[in-house]
Amino acid sequence: MTDSEFTVTVAKDLEDLIPVFFTNRKKEVETLRSALAAGDFNQLKQLGHRMKGVGRSYGFIKVSDIGKTVEDAAATADRGVIEACIGEYADYLQKVKVVYE
Repeated sequence: MTDSEFTVTVAKDLEDLIPVFFTNRKKEVETLRSALAAGDFNQLKQLGHRMKGVGRSYGFIKVSDIGKTVEDAAATADRGVIEACIGEYADYLQKVKVVYE
């Protein structure tokens, strides 16, 4: 990923919500890991679907893109893809910078 992929512009009126958004996303990484360890592809599919919606709602398109990949991979029980997505997601959450407009 390039630096521009780690910078997200968010509406100023959402500024108060972003810390909670990130807290929830970091918990989600752990939930994804647990679901993968348990082989719970149904839960992984649901989590991926939720990521798609919440990412777009807050302007974090990368979260939505990763969510779509998780959802699709869960439908075919593709552990390797899901594991790679979880790693990418955790990395993204650590590096993303938010700019408010």
